[in-house]
Amino acid sequence: MADKPKDNKERDWDREMREVDKLLAKLPEADPMLGRGPLGGIPTVRMTPGTVGGGRDVAGTWLKLGLGLLLGVGMLVWPYTHVCGAKLFLYMLGIAMLIVAGGWTAMASWRARQGWAHLLALLLVWWGLSLAGAVVLPRVGYAGQQAIWLCPEPTTPPPPPVAPN
Repeated sequence: MADKPKDNKERDWDREMREVDKLLAKLPEADPMLGRGPLGGIPTVRMTPGTVGGGRDVAGTWLKLGLGLLLGVGMLVWPYTHVCGAKLFLYMLGIAMLIVAGGWTAMASWRARQGWAHLLALLLVWWGLSLAGAVVLPRVGYAGQQAIWLCPEPTTPPPPPVAPN
């Protein structure tokens, strides 16, 4: 009990820190600069590098991207008219799926650290948003021309007059 100092001012902090440094140096992955930060005795925070996903993550990312790109090209060459009505809403559903596919691929490529896949996924999202703008803006009055959401009911011609007998 007599070994311990009674006051913190009496402690030899330099000696205790040297002992801690010796113990840290014995660790298997010891950093020789540990405890010697850029500001003197302030230790630096050691960041562990992010792990890159395995081959399965990379292949899954590129598969998602390929499907998204096929959908994007399919939206470009959409074979049906999409002026109004149910065909317009199906086209808008395809646009929504394109945006979701691009976002899903962007998140997967971010996790897998795939830069080119991430860039292409963001381009898919941009392509979907631009297609959505081309469909929605004329129908809400923002663009110069006006477009309609629902097709007008077809008018039936009046029956031909019946000749008197």
